[in-house]
Amino acid sequence: MQEPLYLRWKQWDCQSDCQYECMMTREEERKRNGERPTKYFGKWPLKHVYGIQEPVSVAFSALDLAMQFQGWVSYFILVYYKLPLQPNRKTYYEYNGIVHIYAIIVMNSLFWSSICHSRDVELTERLDYSSATVLAGFSLILAILRSFSIQDQSVKIMVTAPILAVVATHILYLNFYNLDEGLHWKVIFGIGGIELVVWGLWAALTSHPSKWKLRAFLISSILTLCLRMFDFPPYKGYIDAHALWRGAGIPLSYLWWSFVCDDAVFRTTVNLKKSK
Repeated sequence: MQEPLYLRWKQWDCQSDCQYECMMTREEERKRNGERPTKYFGKWPLKHVYGIQEPVSVAFSALDLAMQFQGWVSYFILVYYKLPLQPNRKTYYEYNGIVHIYAIIVMNSLFWSSICHSRDVELTERLDYSSATVLAGFSLILAILRSFSIQDQSVKIMVTAPILAVVATHILYLNFYNLDEGLHWKVIFGIGGIELVVWGLWAALTSHPSKWKLRAFLISSILTLCLRMFDFPPYKGYIDAHALWRGAGIPLSYLWWSFVCDDAVFRTTVNLKKSK
C-alpha cells in the first residue's frame, strides 16, 4: 500500500510510521495506567497532523515569520518613503544596511525552523541549527555595532571577524563532525546571553526616546528563555514548552521592529540636524 503524497514527500516510510504508531499506542497504555508521558529518542511524544510532527511549533514559527516580514516591510516603507533621504537617495539611518541583512537572516531561520518542526530528519536539523547559529551571531554583531555606535570600517571588521569565526566553526562542527543538539543550544544560549548583556547595558544607560521598548523586549526575551529551558510533557499531545517558546516570539518580533522603526526615526532626525 502506497502512503499518501503528503507523507511521502516528508520521507515518512513504513518504519518511521510504525515507530510513531507504536509510540502513541504505548503512551495510551501509560495514560490508562496513570503514568506520566516519557520521552522517546530524546523527544516528547507529540501527535502528528497530516504528517506534521510538531503542528503547533510549525504554526507559531510560520506566524513569527509573517510578523518579521510585516515588521521588515513597515521599516522599509518608513525609511524609504516616509523619512527624508540624502541627495544620493541613501537613508540618513546609518544602520539601514545591517537591519536589512538581519531581516533576511531571521526570516531564513524561521523558515527552516518551520520545516524542521514539520519533519525532523538529519538534513532539516542541520539547516535549522545552521541558520539559527547564523542568526545568533549576526544578532550579536548588530547589538555591538548599534550599542557602541560603531561607524569606523576597521573597527566593524575587528568586531565582526571573531564572531563570524565562531559561527563558521560551530556550523562546520555540526555539519561535518557531530550534530550535537546539546552543544548547539549551549552555543546559542552563550551568544544570546552576551547579546542580552550588551543590549541591557545600553538600554540602562542610553537616553534614547524608545529605550523602554528595548527594555521591555529584553525582559520579555529573558522570560521566554525560561520556557525553552523548562521542559514539560505536551498538553493534549500538542503543546510543549518548545511550542510555547515559539509562540512567545511572535509579540516579541512586533516589539523589536517597533523599536527599530523608532530608532530609525531618532537617528534620522539627529543626522539630518548635523547635515544642516
